[in-house]
Amino acid sequence: MPLNFVKMHANGDDFVLIDARGRDNPITAERARALGDRQRGIGFNQLVVLGDCHESAAQLTFFNADGSSLNTCGSATRGAADLLMEESGATSVQLTTARGLQHCLRLEDQSVSVEMGRPSFDWRDVPLARELDSLHLPLPGTPAACSMGNPHCSFFVDDLEQLDVAALGPTIESDPLFPHKTNVHFIQVIDRQTIRLRIWERHGAIPLGSGSCSSAAAVNGIRRGLLDSPVRVLCDGGPVTVSWDGQGKVRLAGSVTRVFNGSL
Repeated sequence: MPLNFVKMHANGDDFVLIDARGRDNPITAERARALGDRQRGIGFNQLVVLGDCHESAAQLTFFNADGSSLNTCGSATRGAADLLMEESGATSVQLTTARGLQHCLRLEDQSVSVEMGRPSFDWRDVPLARELDSLHLPLPGTPAACSMGNPHCSFFVDDLEQLDVAALGPTIESDPLFPHKTNVHFIQVIDRQTIRLRIWERHGAIPLGSGSCSSAAAVNGIRRGLLDSPVRVLCDGGPVTVSWDGQGKVRLAGSVTRVFNGSL
């Protein structure tokens, strides 16, 4: 059978959606890795499969380009919500991920807002290799860590232009402190509601943006007392907005764009 897909991006953070509602999930880790190859496949940062779900409009399953799985992807979740709201004509939709039910909204500017769930800060949840204060890790630069369903490590710096993200990111990602590796953020605070963010993504990439990384970077900045919600996050590919009251669920809002439909 042909494999139909939609290619989308959120400020350059590109992803592929495959609608498997009404049939078995056609994607395995091996197939996701083949499709993720930018020379021989479609190419993407993440792939999301939409499956049947009794509790919501769809169950979302995520893959990285190397075939590994992940629990959450803010960009691809917004893309799935965008397509499903267009399909139904509604301005809201409920989706299910490994993080639970996620409520998504179409905003007045046509951007899409999604609940990213509650962040976790306990060392076992991040996870870290041993019991530590996740707000001040014993690494050069004293970063903060949290989980948004995947691990994140945030460094607050004075000047992003002076950093070699490609050199620093892999070393931090693979530090023994992170048994499952980690996404790495380099954050420059512009003012109390604006940050500039560059990302080294777990499994080896410098994406133009990332929904979960933007969320975690804002959360760690609020925890440090450096930021106030809502936070405008300026990624290489464009801005998103992260809202968090310090206790409840994080909400992420930003644009998504359809690039093309295809069939393999």
